[in-house]
Amino acid sequence: MKFADLVAWYDRIEATTKRLEMRAILVEMLKATPPDELPVVLYLSQGMLRPEYEGVELGVADSLARKAVVLATGATASEVTGSVRESGDLGTTAATLLGRRKRLEISSPLTVHEVYAGLTAIAHTSGEGSQEVKVRTLVELLNRAEPAEGKYIVRFVLGTLRLGVREMSLLDALAVAFADGSKEARTRIEGAYNVSSDLGQVAVALATGSLEALNSISLEVGRPIRPMLAERALNLGEILERMPEGAAFEYKYDGLRVQAHIPVRGEVKLFSRRLENISAQFPELVEELPRAIRHKPAIVEGECVPIDPATDEILPFQEVSRRRGRKHDLDKVQSEIPVCVFLFDVLMADGAPVMAEPFPKRRSELERIVAPTERIRLAQQTIVHDLEAAQRCFDAAIADGSEGVMAKSIAAGSAYRAGARGFWWIKYKRDYTQTLGDSIDGVVIGAFYGRGRRAGGYGALLLATYDPKEDRYESFCKVGGGFDDATVAALPAKLKPKEREERPKGVLTELTPDKWVEPYFVLEVRGAELTLSPNHRAGVGQIRPDAGLALRFPRSTGRWRTDKGPTEATTSQELVEMYRKQVKQSPHRSADA
Repeated sequence: MKFADLVAWYDRIEATTKRLEMRAILVEMLKATPPDELPVVLYLSQGMLRPEYEGVELGVADSLARKAVVLATGATASEVTGSVRESGDLGTTAATLLGRRKRLEISSPLTVHEVYAGLTAIAHTSGEGSQEVKVRTLVELLNRAEPAEGKYIVRFVLGTLRLGVREMSLLDALAVAFADGSKEARTRIEGAYNVSSDLGQVAVALATGSLEALNSISLEVGRPIRPMLAERALNLGEILERMPEGAAFEYKYDGLRVQAHIPVRGEVKLFSRRLENISAQFPELVEELPRAIRHKPAIVEGECVPIDPATDEILPFQEVSRRRGRKHDLDKVQSEIPVCVFLFDVLMADGAPVMAEPFPKRRSELERIVAPTERIRLAQQTIVHDLEAAQRCFDAAIADGSEGVMAKSIAAGSAYRAGARGFWWIKYKRDYTQTLGDSIDGVVIGAFYGRGRRAGGYGALLLATYDPKEDRYESFCKVGGGFDDATVAALPAKLKPKEREERPKGVLTELTPDKWVEPYFVLEVRGAELTLSPNHRAGVGQIRPDAGLALRFPRSTGRWRTDKGPTEATTSQELVEMYRKQVKQSPHRSADA
């Protein structure tokens, strides 16, 4: 497949803001792609080289990419800098400068395979002299590229594709391209993706078989499953109303959700809820899990929390977050911030999938295969059938240092639903007794320049919820409170790689920040209440026509949710439900207030 053909589709996608038009272009692209090249095209279209859980990164800094553009085009460094200042995009600059160069010879057209091979070589180059090798490989690609091709090659290496193509849009396109486009087909395709976490594998199965071919995709040790998610409840009584058969109340530990894959032989792999391989950051758990899990291969889930070694008390989440991303001094950090995992579910035991089993049976399987140790424990659980028992369990959880409870259905249909959110699991936290209730995980989509003490940097951030139905980000607040001086000082450097001069695709707001930010960072915030807003677009039209929801008096909690990707942030529908429950609680408010 010629790379120019793929680039032509990308240009059309970049030019449209209409979701249905984008889907039609994606369908056309997928149908025209040979089945064996579908994985590569799907990965590239998301700005990736491999499925997210493999963690393959290109590792090319902006300065190196600029150097490659200089060498490939013959322009000076100052010319490149000036052009980028004008265009706001090194990819666009590369296209412009490539169009002006004098080519000494006609080379054969680039293929998708050749570009992918070059990008993969760049990603896997490391060690002494690796930066020079990366630049040389990039220059070789640009020397053969037409201007439009060069634009996307540069964007690939910088991780700024700018197409706005996300997994939900690709799942929609796959359902139309290789099935009948029905809701049932879309659901089955998404279900296969939630189990495999690999759009490429799903696409090949569809293109070479049919919907029935998706049945061949099943659990595999070493390949993470997209986690099951919980809904919220207004109070303990609502939980029991939704779970009339009774509920399993588990302590809700404020930690890092971990999915552990334990093979019969070989290395244990730990994945975060955003499917990032975090094994290297918790070597003591990698060592301990094979001893604690008696029936392998197995896949189990739990919450990794920091523990005070002197008192065995659970410490705040911020302590375990200090271990995220650490590559050095791991022995020291293990002793300073010891952790343990409270296991709460099992997806595979003895090599057999158990996801389809009701939760009580999965819990029994978990107890059967786990021999608890100091670092590997079972989540505290109590079966409740009435409000009094539920309150006792909740009070005990708070007293023992948990942030609340997770209520899980024990009904016959309580299977593990990968990637799905529903009332089979309900979280209830101590904070829900406050005016608004839960915190909100917002996606940063923009930044505003600071004033006064914050002059010269950023003073506030524009946050959004995610709407999976429309595959877009909808603003709900501008937050400047709750940041300490160190966080404010670090914001420019933190946001710079994702800053944009123009609004990112799939972002909906009536506000215009000083700098747009590509959806990537997730920040936890709290506020006084939710209110209707003509400027914010979260849940627009669901409460009142042309009005979205806004968070009043928002404040950052200081917690960056590095364990969540932008599409795993609080959804717009969740915000709508929080608003409705807030209105229901207050005798002085109505849904149209």
